[in-house]
Amino acid sequence: MGEAGDGPGEAGDGPGDGPPDRQSADPFTYAAEAGRRRAWTFLDAAHGGIVNPPLWRASTIVYDTVADLDAAPAHMDERLFYGRKGTPTQWALREALTGLEPGAAGTILFPSGVAALAAAILSVVRPGAHVLVPDSAYDPTTALLDGLVAGLGVVSEPYDPCAGSAIASLFRPETRLVLLESPGSLTFEVQDVPAICRAARAAGIATLLDNTWAASLLFKGIAAGCDMVMQACTKYVGGHSDLMLGSVSAVPGRYEALRRTAWALGQCVSADEAWLALRGLRTLPLRMERHGRSALAIARWLEGHELVARVRHPALPSDPGHRLWRRDFAGASGLFAFELKVGSRADAGLFCDGMRHFRLGYSWGGYESLIIPIAPERIRRLSRRAPAGLMLRVSIGLEDPQDLIADLHDALARVSALPPAV
Repeated sequence: MGEAGDGPGEAGDGPGDGPPDRQSADPFTYAAEAGRRRAWTFLDAAHGGIVNPPLWRASTIVYDTVADLDAAPAHMDERLFYGRKGTPTQWALREALTGLEPGAAGTILFPSGVAALAAAILSVVRPGAHVLVPDSAYDPTTALLDGLVAGLGVVSEPYDPCAGSAIASLFRPETRLVLLESPGSLTFEVQDVPAICRAARAAGIATLLDNTWAASLLFKGIAAGCDMVMQACTKYVGGHSDLMLGSVSAVPGRYEALRRTAWALGQCVSADEAWLALRGLRTLPLRMERHGRSALAIARWLEGHELVARVRHPALPSDPGHRLWRRDFAGASGLFAFELKVGSRADAGLFCDGMRHFRLGYSWGGYESLIIPIAPERIRRLSRRAPAGLMLRVSIGLEDPQDLIADLHDALARVSALPPAV
């Protein structure tokens, strides 16, 4: 899981037995076994053990003697010290997430995906630094860079998400970080992550990938060359729309700075959230397989509909990012977008209101299907071309895809009388 050092995957850090020496490369087996160290689930031969790491809630850790108190290792991972440093519940999830990104030295947990992004960025930049961010990035990412981070004297610059190795032409002497998000939010451009990371590493620049769409299951960001990989575990890892959680896994050298930054900011998550995420992780491969299969069937159906102008789904051969997706990804998740030949954002209510199976709501990655109208031109800084017609993003859940297609069929019928978009 981890490497020698002070990351959460190191056997010597934990209060007992380390992780298994051999772990299966099969995602289903890994998800079933990850984070279940014997030290966290087994009492002794007389009392036996349990399947799941228990829920350890704690703020205060108590000691028998002053000597024990003074010897408490405040600087180490995975040793009881104070509730903010975690308990076996958080440690189990950290270890499991680290294993999803081979080559990572460790993982830090955060109370949301945005909190994870903020800490990862702040672990690298200093006043005067220059940061590159894809024009297709998640809106809160650019808001963070334009607000809090800019206030610290850090300049961010958007770049074409399809730049590939040509991104090197944008590097400055003060460039410290390249952010990546693949596929991109709302518009789903697939980035050439290995090429961008090679260019950045050659220039001594750190890289940070938002890997939430693939959940570190369908794409391995650290193996592709990224220094840090973030995901909003609120989405697919949790899987049930009932927790808020973010994570960052990092390579040796970057992990230590990330950990120091997170501790300095007081970032931590509750044991309850970590326990729910660990439970969600057990079924992650099974759910992702279902999300991906259903979403692709629905995307194909939409692509053939006379009112649909374009479907933005990397697994479709017609998608501009399909070649890179086939090269780099092990599958597709359930999130994609499509544009209509009719209507506009003002007609979103006619399409979305009254759907039987799709619910209106932000976020995604849960077992339930969601839909929202989108206007990507409102958050872009380079490419501000608005879609000609109404554009929608869907998160395909675990329902029968034929029920979801029927819902979309009825919604398309409701807007069929609208004049063609211009």
